[in-house]
Amino acid sequence: MLVNLSIKNFAVVKQLSVNFEAGMTAVTGETGAGKSIAIDALSLCLGERADAGAVRKEATKAEIVAHFNLSGHKAALAWLDEQELVDDEDESCFVRRVISREGRSKAFINGSPVSLQQLKQFGQYLIAIHGQNTHLQLLKDDYQRKLVDQYAAHPALLNSVAEHYRSWKSRQAELKALETQAQQRADRQQLLAYQVKELDEFAIEEGEFIELETEHKRLSNGQTLLEQAQTSFYNLYENDEGNALSIIQNGLERLSELEEHDSALTPIIALLNDASIQVEEAARELRGYCDDLEIDPLRLQQVESRYSKAMELARKHAVMPEELFAHHQSLAAEFAELEGDENRLEDLQHEVVEARNQYIKACEALSASRKTAASKLATAIEGQIRQMNMQHACMQIGVEYDDNKTPTSHGLDDVIIRVSTNAGQPADKLEKVVSGGELSRIGLAIQVLTSDKNATPTMIFDEVDTGISGPTAAIVGSLLRKLGKVSQVMCVTHLPQVAAQAHNQLFVTKFSDGTTTETQMLPLTRQNRIDELARLLAGDKVTDSALANAKELLESAESN
Repeated sequence: MLVNLSIKNFAVVKQLSVNFEAGMTAVTGETGAGKSIAIDALSLCLGERADAGAVRKEATKAEIVAHFNLSGHKAALAWLDEQELVDDEDESCFVRRVISREGRSKAFINGSPVSLQQLKQFGQYLIAIHGQNTHLQLLKDDYQRKLVDQYAAHPALLNSVAEHYRSWKSRQAELKALETQAQQRADRQQLLAYQVKELDEFAIEEGEFIELETEHKRLSNGQTLLEQAQTSFYNLYENDEGNALSIIQNGLERLSELEEHDSALTPIIALLNDASIQVEEAARELRGYCDDLEIDPLRLQQVESRYSKAMELARKHAVMPEELFAHHQSLAAEFAELEGDENRLEDLQHEVVEARNQYIKACEALSASRKTAASKLATAIEGQIRQMNMQHACMQIGVEYDDNKTPTSHGLDDVIIRVSTNAGQPADKLEKVVSGGELSRIGLAIQVLTSDKNATPTMIFDEVDTGISGPTAAIVGSLLRKLGKVSQVMCVTHLPQVAAQAHNQLFVTKFSDGTTTETQMLPLTRQNRIDELARLLAGDKVTDSALANAKELLESAESN
């Protein structure tokens, strides 16, 4: 619930701090005193758009701080925890909004900066404001449906319909996309069938092209390799006029004879000895290479043919030859996927039908719950408005189910409120039957009846009793008082019959020093309440009779 509201330099308020109690609180005051200013401030504090006009004249900024006690309010605490804005010390919460003269604003929850979107999200868990024109929403079809859903309190059914709707919608979209692309997919599939078949027939292996390229170079240069290898072997080992091995060995023998005369030759002799061994080993390897080297014209022809085909296919598919294997695998995978799409198309058609059937089933369950709730709500509203000087009123809330409608996330129902205000008059839509005052009374009755279904801990009614007077006003007041026993209720009113029913009362006064104007909101004692109720009854000239009537009104309310 709302514990305290602090306002500084907002509109005509210089500085104001108001404590709020549980139960029903009436806010009264003279016309133009600023009774709705607290509501305006709370609206800004909970995310409404602000402008520079909100800042009091000659001030640089306006500041609004709302203090809430969230004890037992799990939804609000869960949201704070999710946003990492919980105050670990207690279950209090402070919401602060600062608006500059330039129209810029900052917002804070428990001292942490937040966005206006976050304020609005949080605000829906804290306060519900019913303004003077709230009843006009009754004329909207969507609002009538939401009223029934709120009264029925069936979130599980609503969530089920919404979930099945999303499921059907996503499958429907996927099916439409597949059907739209069917021709493109068929053309692509035809092309891929030819390309994959061609590559399947060639069947290049991973890394094969590199091997082909290496072998092709070797086979195409085989004669040259053999001739040069043989020549090198001859010069290293077989040339009688002086091969490399014999030259090294001859030098080695001569130096060995001289080693005893100079030890500096020892490392040179060792190098020559190693060279001799290396040359001899190289000669043996060359001999083996020449013996093993095969010059096979048939194999060359085979390799050359496959190598050329690989190059041809690579050019055709615009890829590097060494990438041909990977390209083949990619096309084969795409071809298989397209074939799978054909199967997916058939599966999706069945899934769409099944998803719609599940959606219809969920809608039927929701519609049945709505019909039950609509009947009960209509009876309850009818009982309430008959007490508010609409003795002959008859209320009907129709729930019309149509499974041929285009599916929506909220079901297949049309909810229509029909009313008859006079005996014998056929029931018809609200806008065709009721007057503004009658609509206001119907709206108030609905608000009171449905508010206990709302988890919002604080409800504010801003002159919703406009156009109501006398005994009807007393009934309105008793309804609000009854609501105040289960929730915190604040009601801005000019009717003494309503104000008297409140558990607490605040008086709004405005005063001026000729230069500036200020507004104050003061809690009233019991005697102050009697005086204020008398003023509301009699106007500026308060008589003893008015005071007696005011006292009687208050005592009558306190006895309930």
